[in-house]
Amino acid sequence: MGDRMVAALYVDARRGPYSSLDSVDVWGIERDAKLYDGAAPVVAHPPCGPWGRLWHLCTKQDPECATIAAAQVRRCGGVLEHPAHSKLWTAAGLPRPGELVSPGEFSIRVDQWVWGHQSVKPTWLFVSGCQPEDVPPIPDGHDRVRPDGRRRQRTDGGGHTYTLATMPQSKRHLTPPEFAAWLVELARRCRP
Repeated sequence: MGDRMVAALYVDARRGPYSSLDSVDVWGIERDAKLYDGAAPVVAHPPCGPWGRLWHLCTKQDPECATIAAAQVRRCGGVLEHPAHSKLWTAAGLPRPGELVSPGEFSIRVDQWVWGHQSVKPTWLFVSGCQPEDVPPIPDGHDRVRPDGRRRQRTDGGGHTYTLATMPQSKRHLTPPEFAAWLVELARRCRP
């Protein structure tokens, strides 16, 4: 499975980590990921603004990307990443973390700080095409400094401490390289 092609959809191709990973077909802003109709399993990072708590302030992101991404994950196998409690789960009929609605489809909750994000960043992952026991081991973060539980902050190594709300948008949306590699490995374990 190590070299099986994976499509990374709705990602930042210039600044994100997917372009540096082997056997990953990157669909950044230059390509319209809504048009992806390949057979490779996918890692989908559709825009989350229209589906979060501040959806009413989001005017520049296409909400259709996320519902199409959910259908692409179901068709091709793979994983969709979105903030915890995203309204997409209800709109697309995705199982919430802990629910098993149909064989081969489930969701899990992770915190991106264990892969090096500068904030806790609680995240839901919708997985299609494999079973929960096929999920690669999730790091426990024992080798990282955990963000403060009360304020959910972490320093970026340069003296800056962030909560997700105060983190610059240019840093907030980027996937930590270790998390990207983990998501690609998970997608490689999935089948349509």
